[in-house]
Amino acid sequence: MNSDKQPSKGEQSEAAEREAAKQRILAQAEAERVPVEDTTRAVPDRRWRRGQR
Repeated sequence: MNSDKQPSKGEQSEAAEREAAKQRILAQAEAERVPVEDTTRAVPDRRWRRGQR
């Protein structure tokens, strides 16, 4: 047991992998982000109301 509160090598590498994965996800999300100016106004889709009549 590690009683001196130091994370084990496995825990350190897992934390590094999690951080790297988080950075990749954030970079991908930023690359796919669409600026507000480039979006168009959504057209309401009322097809779902057909079955309610």
